[in-house]
Amino acid sequence: QVQLVGSGGGLVQPGGSLRLSCAVSGSIFSINTMGWFRQAPRKERELVATISSGGSTDYADSEKGRFTISRDNAKNAVYLQMNSLKHEDTAVYYCYADISRNRGVPGYPYWGQGTQVTVSS
Repeated sequence: QVQLVGSGGGLVQPGGSLRLSCAVSGSIFSINTMGWFRQAPRKERELVATISSGGSTDYADSEKGRFTISRDNAKNAVYLQMNSLKHEDTAVYYCYADISRNRGVPGYPYWGQGTQVTVSS
């Protein structure tokens, strides 16, 4: 069974930093795109950042220059370094991975359980 386990959320003051981590466990063949999404109260889930298996990154406009996504393919993990946090960054952050479980099998999206990030003074 494939699982994504995220960690690193918490309470931080405006202007502060947090680093989120997410590790994939279980039987897999390959991990394609990985990423982070977030969902604030009363809002839809939105893209934060993605990273391809080759390391190409993409960010939502509001996160460019403040957030950095990275991955460690040896550890099957993805990270999100968040700097200069703002009140509007408060949300539940979900990690995501497109995973192929066997050779020749198309990737399937898997989600982590979500980790709360609260930016407040």
